[in-house]
Amino acid sequence: MNASMVLIQGAESVLVDRAVSEILKAKVGAEITQLEGAAVEIGNFADATAPSLFSESRILVIKDMQDLVMDVQEEIERYLTEPDPALLLIFTHKGGIKGKALLEKVKKLKPELITCEPIKKESEKLDFVRREFVRLQRKIDNDAVQALVDALGSDIRELTGVCSQIAFDTPNPKSAITVEDVNKYQQGRIETTGFDVADATLDGNPEAALIALRNALATGTDPVMITSALASAIRTLAKVSGAPRGAKSFELAGSLGLAPWQIDKARRQLSNWSPAAIAHAVQEVATADAAVKGAAVDPIYALETAISAIATGRKKASLSRS
Repeated sequence: MNASMVLIQGAESVLVDRAVSEILKAKVGAEITQLEGAAVEIGNFADATAPSLFSESRILVIKDMQDLVMDVQEEIERYLTEPDPALLLIFTHKGGIKGKALLEKVKKLKPELITCEPIKKESEKLDFVRREFVRLQRKIDNDAVQALVDALGSDIRELTGVCSQIAFDTPNPKSAITVEDVNKYQQGRIETTGFDVADATLDGNPEAALIALRNALATGTDPVMITSALASAIRTLAKVSGAPRGAKSFELAGSLGLAPWQIDKARRQLSNWSPAAIAHAVQEVATADAAVKGAAVDPIYALETAISAIATGRKKASLSRS
């Protein structure tokens, strides 16, 4: 095994980050350089591997080596023909065929290999949670492990964070964490849906709307569902705005395709909305919907911008009426 080289291979980013972190933690006093594969340019690698005047112990981390451009890969291949034994070189690779030629050259040098394969099966997730609590020096009941996986198993990074939080927050470190502890924690989390975001937005409260948005995203709500909820709420406003004001909600329900309570709610909201503000909101939602479906580089920012614009537009409309 090559003691001056480590290859961390696999697509489970939480485990990859942890493996890198644990290696770096163990090398106290070392000079550390980290390069992101997609951002490495010609010459960056040579600069990072050049002898240092400040430290004899050096570590270079190349993250996501599969994203290195070909010229940089060739630069690394030349270095590998005569690597510096005083430099610890750490590569991470997500797997797959991308960057495979360089990967195979690294493997021929027999680096320390750490695998971080995706955790997909439920049994693997259950084992992962058990290991997490062993690492955190806490006991946990089997039904509590199952409850955590049932609630958060779709996102390993979030599952990892919640394990740490429950281990820290649950009193009496000598007792096992129970399913009641997990349920109590889950109930304490702010569960927000796309309709909660829509309500805060249409109420003209941009601050509350953005908080609701962040909470919704943090608890797993798909951005597409948020734009869908916004669009539905605004369509309801538009429908009800054109209905006769004197008609009872139950009389309009059939023709508008809405429940009476939806009509009553929309009428309360409409007191602070102008036709121009509704038209503006429709445009903003259309832009946000396109953004979250791939038209924007940063769809969450585009969604935040749309929500702020809609809530602020309603607010301005309300002020202009008073």
